[in-house]
Amino acid sequence: MTSDAALAAQLAQSAGEILLGLRSKEAVSGADGDRLANQYLLAELARCRPDDAVLSEEAADDPARVGADRVWIIDPLDGTREFAARDGHGWRTDFAVHVALWQRGAGLVAGAVALPARDRVFSTEPAEPLPALGADPLRLAVSRSRPPALVNRVAELLPVELVPMGSAGVKAMAVVTGEVDAYLHGGGQYEWDSAAPVAVAAAAGLHTSRLDGSPLAYNNSDPWLPDLLVCRTEHAQRLLAAVAQIEGDR
Repeated sequence: MTSDAALAAQLAQSAGEILLGLRSKEAVSGADGDRLANQYLLAELARCRPDDAVLSEEAADDPARVGADRVWIIDPLDGTREFAARDGHGWRTDFAVHVALWQRGAGLVAGAVALPARDRVFSTEPAEPLPALGADPLRLAVSRSRPPALVNRVAELLPVELVPMGSAGVKAMAVVTGEVDAYLHGGGQYEWDSAAPVAVAAAAGLHTSRLDGSPLAYNNSDPWLPDLLVCRTEHAQRLLAAVAQIEGDR
């Protein structure tokens, strides 16, 4: 049987191909992308892992999943706005597909993040190799349209460079590839926004946590996650300390 990690990568890649196919139409709808990618992922998970539960951004939440031993946490299209948008170079490429597996007693055990427009699939198996550690200033991934106030406050305490980019998956994978040093988010997300990126990042050896340093927990009855830090382990202590200082000053 295909391993869970291999299945996650296959599903993320194939859902990404569906999304790219939509871009051949004259009118591209992010809603269509969400719907079609979600339909594909749900159908394939029902076929390949019929006994597992699913938590998807684009499907009604079944409360029974909280008692399940295995739950797939998926975001069929992370970055709906970016998927349907163009910039000065053509179609934007900063959207993603997230597929992760949570297992009781072990947490996130497998995951994949596809960046379809960049022809990349990041997986927990094999783990992604990390590039050499860079020097200051720390490069922090931030939203193109709404960089959070918290990151601006961190920039007042540490030597940082803000690097704008699109979806959550793109930001987290930019830490994996070394394009940035950290993805620090304090504006709140849902479990499907971060489960697969966190699984991939942790497998690669990156630090992943809440902004108070506590572990990220998934398959909660309320899938809301207030904050997130993904970074090189070498930078975790001073980033967490900066956030703690900011919180203490409030």
